[in-house]
Amino acid sequence: MYKRILILCLILWSALNSSQAQSEVIDKVVAQVGGELILLSEIEEQYSLLSQQQGSQLPEDARCFILDGILAQKLLVNQAKIDSVLVTDEEVEAQLDARIQQILDYMGGDVSQFEDYYGQSVSEVKDRFRDDLRSQLLAERMRSQIITTIKVTPSEVKKFFNRIPTDSLPYFNSEVEYSELVIKPRVNTEERQKAIKKLQEIRKRILEDGENFGQIAQEVSDDFASGRIGGDLGWTRRGKFVPAFEAAAYNLDVDQISEVVETQFGFHIIQLLGRRGNTIHTRHILIRPEITENDLDLTAQRLDSIRTMIMEDSLAFNAAVKKYGYKDVQSFNNDGRVVNPATGNTFFETGELEPDIFFALDTMTVGTISQPFAFKGPSGESMFRILKLESRSQPHRASLELDYSRIQAAAIEEKQSRFINDWIIDKIGSTYIEIDPMYQSCENINAWVEPN
Repeated sequence: MYKRILILCLILWSALNSSQAQSEVIDKVVAQVGGELILLSEIEEQYSLLSQQQGSQLPEDARCFILDGILAQKLLVNQAKIDSVLVTDEEVEAQLDARIQQILDYMGGDVSQFEDYYGQSVSEVKDRFRDDLRSQLLAERMRSQIITTIKVTPSEVKKFFNRIPTDSLPYFNSEVEYSELVIKPRVNTEERQKAIKKLQEIRKRILEDGENFGQIAQEVSDDFASGRIGGDLGWTRRGKFVPAFEAAAYNLDVDQISEVVETQFGFHIIQLLGRRGNTIHTRHILIRPEITENDLDLTAQRLDSIRTMIMEDSLAFNAAVKKYGYKDVQSFNNDGRVVNPATGNTFFETGELEPDIFFALDTMTVGTISQPFAFKGPSGESMFRILKLESRSQPHRASLELDYSRIQAAAIEEKQSRFINDWIIDKIGSTYIEIDPMYQSCENINAWVEPN
């Protein structure tokens, strides 16, 4: 049954990435779960995607396990509809936008490349996958509701750990946990006014001299991704932009150009190109004020003063993060603790660290704080940080003493998987299920039509 959960996770991958896998399958309904239908193309698309990823390593009965996973997903969706589990249109659109944007980012923001690859416009791709994505979100939400109360006690964690043969215990490399306090340089008044004046002049050139907004965006905008396509930000719903930008954009009439708008990214002028209900099409020109060497020096000095207060015990590190830290970094909402995006926990193998962080932490002892140092933020802006080393482990085999939180997470995951499996078995007995005879040789599918 654990393979079922694995395949279910694969099914929940972005449908967008599998859409190119099979476009000419002769389709037919091969299974039904309650009111949910399963098409042959769904199985073949997943099989093709897995084949591309695993090649000859794909087992002969892969289609059986793919169908098992899809059946489990459809069972979750069917029950979600029975239980009136809600997924809003806004959630679906936000997920669609995020997935489309991720693909566009890989393509350097090139919309024409996206459309050539998928053979459809961005809006057509969204229309094609909107229902599939809604089903995926329903299945995820139903699963979350089923397992939300699952916890493990310390004794269960210990029993789980003791069941693992000693020679099967994972070996962990040296790892660290660290916190950070990040601050962003303040723009001085002179550079701030220069940026505003530059945008005001650009706005005048467009409105009074008739110059082309898109051409100017290509030439001068500091948002390089959108600048290359004339500042075009595409069609977006509320919640896509930061509040100040969004408020200005939604208050515009079609073709109107805003006054200068300030956000954390710099200064903008925005043009509304179209509106469809709660969705708008905009373009913009961004000018970032220049950060001078003096601004950088003042920021480093300010951060050094904060560090001194922490070192002298007049201010706790987490309190300093809340009082002085830059709010738009992940660590700010975690009391400064940095989360490893690859694992979701706070442990980093030394090889996973960015070079500047590795070298800062390498000579530190637990509990000490680094000197301030500069780094580049996500948008290329200059920022400063100090680090606190929270823990450091030597290479070792997993143990309850050193790795309790990881072992606890694994124990919870196992218990959740068992609970989901039991739930599926129970629902099979009370749900109408029909499966095409072409899959009768799949041993794992028998449980769906002949429940124990």
